[in-house]
Amino acid sequence: MMDAAPAITRRLQPSDGWSGRTLSDVWAYRELLYFFVWRDVKVRYKQTLLGAGWAIIQPLMSMVVFTIFFGRLAKVPSDGLPYPVFSLMALVPWTYFAAALSACSTSLSGYQHIISKVYFPRLIVPWAAVIAPLVDFAIGCVILALLMAWYGIAPSASIVWLPVFLLLAIASAAGVGVWLAALNVRYRDVRYVVPFVLQLWMFATPVAYPASLVPGRWRAVYFLNPMAGVIEGFRWALAGGPPPGALTLVSAAVVAALIVGGSAYFRRLEGTFADVI
Repeated sequence: MMDAAPAITRRLQPSDGWSGRTLSDVWAYRELLYFFVWRDVKVRYKQTLLGAGWAIIQPLMSMVVFTIFFGRLAKVPSDGLPYPVFSLMALVPWTYFAAALSACSTSLSGYQHIISKVYFPRLIVPWAAVIAPLVDFAIGCVILALLMAWYGIAPSASIVWLPVFLLLAIASAAGVGVWLAALNVRYRDVRYVVPFVLQLWMFATPVAYPASLVPGRWRAVYFLNPMAGVIEGFRWALAGGPPPGALTLVSAAVVAALIVGGSAYFRRLEGTFADVI
């Protein structure tokens, strides 16, 4: 009687650190990424009274409040634009960023039943959370276009740069969100810190005021905030005027560092997610 062959045990685990394999792994599971994005979109609007209407109400109500308190009472300058248009040009990308960052920071906890049982690149989860709010962003862009038409403002030729600044906004949300998603697995109070940080971050970003109010000697430091480059770029792409210039490269460099560092940190902790989530 022949002896039974020894059992072979294979252990699947992600590679350490950041490497080209990270992108190839995500590409191999691109259909799963699409499924997660579609699931997040459906969950976002499931059993809601107004559904996609929230994507209209949120930036519009913020625009009204900003117009009353900053435009009318505080007399904040608006670079020659009607203040409602000026503020909504910033609120559309900012609302996307805030929603994407909030969803990304807590995304892993929503997939704990899958993460603990099946292997797949965990980076897919926060990336899906960043992509899903683009539906709301698209709706907000339609409202912004209608408001610009109401005030008789035609987009300038620089609108061709708008996709570049949208990619910068997506990368900003992903770069910060991946850090927070990994931290939230270990420290569950991250979810309570994020809304407070976003409130402070908004006032450190030229949403209610133009970046031209920042003194020249502090501009380079100010644009270390990646969303400063995004919002100034959005306004320039839609309304023209002086381009944001090389300072946008400062924001882009910060985003690149956040993505590389955040992905490396995420990959280092990825093997522990199933144990502690």
